[in-house]
Amino acid sequence: HVQLVESGGGSVQAGGSLTLSCEAPGYMDRNYCMGWFRQAPEKQREGVAAIDRDGITSYADSVKGRFTISQDNTKNRLYLRMDNLKTEDTAMYCCAAGSGYVGCELEREYFTHWGQGTQVTVS
Repeated sequence: HVQLVESGGGSVQAGGSLTLSCEAPGYMDRNYCMGWFRQAPEKQREGVAAIDRDGITSYADSVKGRFTISQDNTKNRLYLRMDNLKTEDTAMYCCAAGSGYVGCELEREYFTHWGQGTQVTVS
């Protein structure tokens, strides 16, 4: 598989919005599970949002109502719309892909490929 490539990160004030994008060529052709994870300094990586081929989504409690995961299968792109950002959302955000055949949950075990990440800083 070609590497996952994220973009769209940056610095924003609290209350602002950002949309992250992930190029996922070859990952969204068949069954799949796609997700976003984040890792802040000195903290463990945590799942943020996931979506499968049928469009079924799941979110971490901390982002429900503020973040929206979406996809464009025709373009092999995954998105994460982040609204009402908080300082605690500051982290490196990574795109992740899995086959989806074993399920699609916000746990690392469901994903086999990872992007390098894009930094989001909220002040």
